[in-house]
Amino acid sequence: MKPQQHPDRPQIFLSPAADDEAIAQALVALANGSGGDVIIGISKTGKPYKFPDPAATRDNVLRVALLCDPPLIIPSPVTEYRKKHPVIVAHVPPDLPHVYNFEGRYVVWRNGEIQPLRGEALRSLIFARGETGFDGMVAKNATHDALNWDAVRAYVSQVDALHQLSPEEALLKRGCLKYDDGVLRPTNAGILLFGQAPQQYFPQAEITVARYSGIQMADSFLRADIRGTLPQQARRAEAFIRENIAHTVEMNDHMQRTESYRYPLSAVREVIINALAHRDYSIRGDNIRLLLFANRLECYSPGRLPGHITVQNILQERFSRNATIVQVLYYMGFIERLGYGIDRIVRSMAENGMPEPEFSETPAGFKIILYSPEQHQHSALPVREWLKMGLNERQIKAMGFVADNGRITNADYQTLCPDVSPETLRRDLSDLVTRDLLLRIGEKRATFYIQK
Repeated sequence: MKPQQHPDRPQIFLSPAADDEAIAQALVALANGSGGDVIIGISKTGKPYKFPDPAATRDNVLRVALLCDPPLIIPSPVTEYRKKHPVIVAHVPPDLPHVYNFEGRYVVWRNGEIQPLRGEALRSLIFARGETGFDGMVAKNATHDALNWDAVRAYVSQVDALHQLSPEEALLKRGCLKYDDGVLRPTNAGILLFGQAPQQYFPQAEITVARYSGIQMADSFLRADIRGTLPQQARRAEAFIRENIAHTVEMNDHMQRTESYRYPLSAVREVIINALAHRDYSIRGDNIRLLLFANRLECYSPGRLPGHITVQNILQERFSRNATIVQVLYYMGFIERLGYGIDRIVRSMAENGMPEPEFSETPAGFKIILYSPEQHQHSALPVREWLKMGLNERQIKAMGFVADNGRITNADYQTLCPDVSPETLRRDLSDLVTRDLLLRIGEKRATFYIQK
């Protein structure tokens, strides 16, 4: 068989003499991580081992995989060649649906080694893979009185399928109440959706909203911390954005007032609801952040993408971390179609002639960026790349000036940034030269800069 090299996959190397436990630990570690290959017959440094019976080794790997809990279903191992020596390669696919163990031991492949999976890390993986949803767990120390029953009755009255049920029966049906030792108690979802004081139980369940006048964070900004139930947070966050994004007001021939906002409000609404519905509420010490800049709207949500969802397949695949929360928000009218929030954001931006939204994962969360029409009109300028390079707002203004005028002088730059000292501006331009973005021409008063 032709050699197959997969340097992008995690790889665990074992000798043909590895016992069942060693093989199982390797398989489980990759299954609880991002997948990868267990390679039997050669060391990590390339030293080959004698292989008495490759076919028997392949069969044994499949047998051991089925001994894991739950049974680990993997493709049949294959024979490949590494440095002309035969090896057995067992591929463990990424994004498997369960959390696996062998004889009660949970491990994961992390930082190039097999590590125990315990405590918060294990709980987070269980929640992420949907085996025990955090939103469906009984809320710690919460009682029947922790819920706002007027809000519950209002919800029940607007859902046809619940009309004939009592408020308690309706919340049981929706997963917002559960029996705990024979006593009805709210679940985490019940507290977040209908709680009298949700932040008493989940202080991390809030949205920080902020407006900056420029395109980067600065010392001067407008900020608010939005608390309450998830429906209340959704309405208040949208109101903040409405009040703080640029918009125009026109009167038509019939004296009817129409407003046009910089970002489609339908897209803004979906961004907010997506964050509230899908964030990882088990993560403490972090909250949703909605940041409005001069050229973009950023929304950060704690918790990486759930299950098998990736940035690459986010428009095609569906997976809900908080199924109970999503269902209730849907029947409240916050979600138009279950599982299609991201699609609506993309479509709304496109229908309004706006730039494509940007989706990205961070080490601990998920971010959506909506770019303004001005960004779209100057799409030839690599503003995103400049931001990633660490250019400040003044430098990006300078680069835009050069793009429009072909050159920039110190006097031009001072006019662009009248409140900044000449020495600071000189350092800005010098830094752009050092970065090979601008080329300095001339000396002293005759100096000007052009794009390199």
